Amino acid sequence: MHRSMTEIDPTLWRDYFDEGDPFLRWDFLHGLETTGCTTSQSGWQPAHIQLDRSGSPLGFVPAFIKGHSYGEYVFDWSWAEAWQRMGLEYYPKLVTAVPFTPATGQRLWHDAEHQDALSDVVYGVQALCSSLEVSSWHVLFLEQAQSDALVELGMPQRLTTQFHWFNRGYRDFQDFLARFNSRKRKNLRRERDQIARQGLVLETKKGSEITPENWRFFHRCYQTTYAKRSGHGGYLTDAFFTETCPALGETPVMVLASCAGEAVAAALFFEGGDTLYGRYWGCLAEFDYLHFEACYYRGIEYCIDAGLSRFDPGAQGEHKIQRGFEPVLTYSNHWIVDERFSDAVARFAAQECDHVRAYQQEAATLLPFKLDSP
Repeated sequence: MHRSMTEIDPTLWRDYFDEGDPFLRWDFLHGLETTGCTTSQSGWQPAHIQLDRSGSPLGFVPAFIKGHSYGEYVFDWSWAEAWQRMGLEYYPKLVTAVPFTPATGQRLWHDAEHQDALSDVVYGVQALCSSLEVSSWHVLFLEQAQSDALVELGMPQRLTTQFHWFNRGYRDFQDFLARFNSRKRKNLRRERDQIARQGLVLETKKGSEITPENWRFFHRCYQTTYAKRSGHGGYLTDAFFTETCPALGETPVMVLASCAGEAVAAALFFEGGDTLYGRYWGCLAEFDYLHFEACYYRGIEYCIDAGLSRFDPGAQGEHKIQRGFEPVLTYSNHWIVDERFSDAVARFAAQECDHVRAYQQEAATLLPFKLDSP
């Protein structure tokens, strides 16, 4: 087990995980660690697991030992309460996820040339859970095919719904709006018109165009918005934004909003492969529809201009539906050490999946597109 990314060769890591996923890059996870975001003090203790067979790598599982359930976006507070009512400890638990990042991606690597390699990796991690004295193992926001494979290995599946935008070959934003029915199209245009009427000016910057001053301002926005919403300054430190993010090259994309020459808000995205990921937002002053413009409409425009096929703006948010973001399922899998609880969790997960699938189907009927749109 590796207690730090510094123990893992970056070149070897790139062999395991696709560099096109910005959140599984060695330097992203290393940056979270060195800037104080993922430490034993934060409740995200790195515990990356490497499994070998006959001296050769068999599998690799990025993981963290968690002392709480914050920053995961797949909620299990009720499970923790059930453990407590039984006089048992739910924490610590083992979590395979990207901290503070509800974006779907690869979560496990196994040597595809070895028969039964995935099952050997899964059972190896489960055996390790007992020696680590954790209550459970949770694999969050993994790709459907890998999630389905874990179901076959006895790890029940949970579903959540997110809202993503898909590029259908649009020429520009107006071409995208042409798919909307008349009333929804007028509503969206009215929102965008309000931006200029309030004297707001927005600018999109990418990678090296983002200045140190921009990064310091963004952290200020991030802290201020988190404090208003939750009473604390957020999970990510100043150093994460001012040191780690600039080191990611052309991956970060920032939308900056100003009014009367003063910066007032910013939205941060990460580009990876054919996808734009909207991650963080903050403002120092309130303006009508600015959040939608900075976080959604400018992201859509960026995707169209860059030829990206998908825009993942983050978790939750039914208000995204009327703006053309389609409901999609996300997947997680869970394994409970204590057999007294494992059957109950499996039944809960199965029932929950039925409800989530029904919700996704219902949400799809609320999309703003014309009935004859492709």
